[in-house]
Amino acid sequence: MRLRFRRGMVRGITLATALALPLAFAPTASASTVDIPDVLANAVAHQVKGKNVQKHLVKFQEIATANGGNRAAGTPGYDASLAYVQDKLRKAGYRTSTTDVEFPISWEELSPPVLEQTAPDAKTYVTPTDYVTVQSSGSGDVTAQIQVVDPVLPPTPTPSSTAGCEPEDFTGFVAGRIALIQRGTCPFVQKATNAKAAGASGVIFFNEGQPGRTDPFVFDIGEWRFGIPIVFASFAVGTDLAEPAGTTVRLKVDAKTTVGQTKNLIADSRWGKSGEIVMVGAHLDSVPEGPGINDNGSGTAAVLETALKMAYVPTKYKLRFAFWGAEELGLLGSDQYVAELSQAEKDKIRLYLNFDMVASPNDATFLYDGDDSDGEGAGPGPAGSAEIEKRLQAFYDKRSLPYEGTDFDGRSDYGAFIANGIPSGGIFTGAEGIKTPEQAAKFGGTAGIAFDPCYHAACDTITNINAAALERNSKAVAYTSAFFAYDLSTIPDRDAAALAKKSAASSSVGHHHGEPAK
Repeated sequence: MRLRFRRGMVRGITLATALALPLAFAPTASASTVDIPDVLANAVAHQVKGKNVQKHLVKFQEIATANGGNRAAGTPGYDASLAYVQDKLRKAGYRTSTTDVEFPISWEELSPPVLEQTAPDAKTYVTPTDYVTVQSSGSGDVTAQIQVVDPVLPPTPTPSSTAGCEPEDFTGFVAGRIALIQRGTCPFVQKATNAKAAGASGVIFFNEGQPGRTDPFVFDIGEWRFGIPIVFASFAVGTDLAEPAGTTVRLKVDAKTTVGQTKNLIADSRWGKSGEIVMVGAHLDSVPEGPGINDNGSGTAAVLETALKMAYVPTKYKLRFAFWGAEELGLLGSDQYVAELSQAEKDKIRLYLNFDMVASPNDATFLYDGDDSDGEGAGPGPAGSAEIEKRLQAFYDKRSLPYEGTDFDGRSDYGAFIANGIPSGGIFTGAEGIKTPEQAAKFGGTAGIAFDPCYHAACDTITNINAAALERNSKAVAYTSAFFAYDLSTIPDRDAAALAKKSAASSSVGHHHGEPAK
């Protein structure tokens, strides 16, 4: 213990000296012209070396190789990965803890579903012609009145219905009724979440009504905790149930979900104000198909090395490092972590930095578009997200490195933070998307192939890493984490941010794999 402490002190003194040197050699600059947090953050970034980050990736590969070829949630490979990271952080002096994460292992329908109208007419609908059970539906046998939610009838020529997409769509909904919701332009899980919150005892989705959007089809809603029966009906059945008002149906689903458990790893620094937290995260799990060295060993290793270098450096604000479990199963680790926080605990988190895939072999440097300057997709992040993007831009601009914006599309662990008004940002180097000729000219690499040809595949091994990308982006992780640990002057107070961006929840719902059910 004493030897470990002395080594820690030596590392701390060495890094403290490195932090002080840039200031010592700026004799002509006044205190008003030197951006102290920027200088300190650059000094920390200088200490993060790609070769040290690579050592963590080698360890993750060894763990995967020894445990069936992957590090997926709920497997020995994941548990060994968590143990490795936790041991490193504990030895560096962090206060570590774990939080439980539940995930579905299997879903099984035990008997045929029932959908029948009991009033004003008696009518039985037939599966699978008229309707199908939505996979991951809860069990239940409910007889209740239908309440149709904000439909577009007749349908427009192209998909346009936003039925159930906003909590406001359920204004006046009578708790205990069955929600009848038209398919449209937002994910089914978003509609069901709002229905459940409004007190629906069951949900009947129905197709929107355009050519090719009339029949029911089987899909997995990706959420098993609604606890109410959910089915998907044809457009014809939906319109039949929509009128007259007061139609009563019996809806029954008999299903069973087997649930597994894994863990998140959380590490708090010894320094900084406990009521003001800079949170930095990366998902630790891989898909079952491979070891996940780029996705997301790369982000994990960069965040871990940053934490190790920051361990002995006093900061103004507390750093909290998160290593998420079950991200590949639908962002479950981060979603459940944020959901279990009290509002007071959420308000302590001033911002969240997310690093998911930072060393793709055919990489580009994408920065999450906090201010929506690209005008694509989900819109801006909560107030303060633009400032995170600008700080990352400053890092790359200083080094004359190119970058582009990328949308908050809901495919990584920032989603739950944005939904709760917490400003967010980070780096992404590309997954299954195809690099354009313009991007190849800008970033190098090969046009016409994926940024990561081994995305979610067995070949995402230690050879699936762009070493140059790993080096520069790991430094960017360290720079941004350190900067905000010293300076939050551009980030709005959490109370104000939460109030200003409550509507962000509706734009951030999504899953890493993409829900095919719009």
